[in-house]
Amino acid sequence: MKTIWFDLDGTFANLYAVENWLSMLRAYDPAPYAEAEAMLNMSLLARYLNRLRKAGYQIGIISWLSKCSTPEYDEAVTAAKLVWLKKHLRSVSWDAIRIVAYGTPKSSFMENDDDILFDDEAPNREEWKGEAYEPNQILEVLKGLLKGE
Repeated sequence: MKTIWFDLDGTFANLYAVENWLSMLRAYDPAPYAEAEAMLNMSLLARYLNRLRKAGYQIGIISWLSKCSTPEYDEAVTAAKLVWLKKHLRSVSWDAIRIVAYGTPKSSFMENDDDILFDDEAPNREEWKGEAYEPNQILEVLKGLLKGE
């Protein structure tokens, strides 16, 4: 079964637009993960994702923890990311949510060669073995997948 994977920060959540985000992360403050604004029309995205799940696709998140890390901070960041998803995509039932150490190759979570990744970082898209797209392509690609069903 094909899985559509999404990065979170810089793909769904506009983490980098939160004022002082980098200094906050370096100070082990998880607030930017919770405060980030959505980067897309989330209600339209939720409709597309729910329709794709009904069509047989699996939907997942692969998101890195902060580069500055401690076990306690990792827990706080994970909690903030889960709250963000619940707030912005409440109606979506995720098949998998992988919040992993910074730098973990995202391709290690591929379940099939035709899995799809949406990620704002070019190196992640380049090392992905299936189709990989930039965040500004999300709605267009998902709409195309729905037309193909």
